[in-house]
Amino acid sequence: MKITSVNLNGIRSAVSKDFKGWVAQHQPDFIAVQETKAQISALDPEIYTFPGYVCDFSCAEKKGYSGVGIYAKKQPNIIHKSIGLPWADEEGRYIAFEYDNLMVISLYLPSGSSGEHRQALKYEVMDHFYQNNLLHYLALNKPIIICGDWNIAHKAIDIKNAKANEKNSGFLPQEREWMDAVFALGYIDAFREVCKDPHHYTWWSFRGNARANNVGWRIDYQIITPDLQKKILDVEIFPSPKYSDHAPLMATYDLVL
Repeated sequence: MKITSVNLNGIRSAVSKDFKGWVAQHQPDFIAVQETKAQISALDPEIYTFPGYVCDFSCAEKKGYSGVGIYAKKQPNIIHKSIGLPWADEEGRYIAFEYDNLMVISLYLPSGSSGEHRQALKYEVMDHFYQNNLLHYLALNKPIIICGDWNIAHKAIDIKNAKANEKNSGFLPQEREWMDAVFALGYIDAFREVCKDPHHYTWWSFRGNARANNVGWRIDYQIITPDLQKKILDVEIFPSPKYSDHAPLMATYDLVL
């Protein structure tokens, strides 16, 4: 089973750059997308539908902002679109496809880079997600894969210029400690379970030839429940072709629905 997570930085933009061609080539069983930046119901279905996939989305109330979705080759039993924090749900930051023996989630945690107010909201959703979602998932006794843009580089290995970014949102000590707490619950970073090497990133600034020089951050993850630790067969980041400022992250699991 191949599962892909990717922040599209606008679904219309990514599709215009032939993201559908990438999907057709790699044929993931699931594609978790973030930052669709669209009211999906207002789009021509030709833009957002992918042949062979069912899909659903949680869109932000604000036009052209945030939004998440999931594409799947099999219709889910249940679709969840709320984490129970109203302002975050209104920003379209969460969707989950649940099956008898699996749940796949697309999550888009806020960035705090625009100022203290947004950083405070980021901490609020992090705390809420930990207390009300991450603890709950472990009690479901089924494999769960949380895909998404977490907007946090966990360790120095996950960012090109660690020292220079220690006071910047996305690499703050409190954010990184929160990630430590997530993994202390038993959750596993699927990419790091397989690849221990440095210089693997999923996001690069559009400024200063950051992507060409691989000056990046690894902020996109597949965070999995402990029962999947031995089920990871492969992981891969696709820095090119470029569909957004992020790269698709694909993991292959020894799983069937």
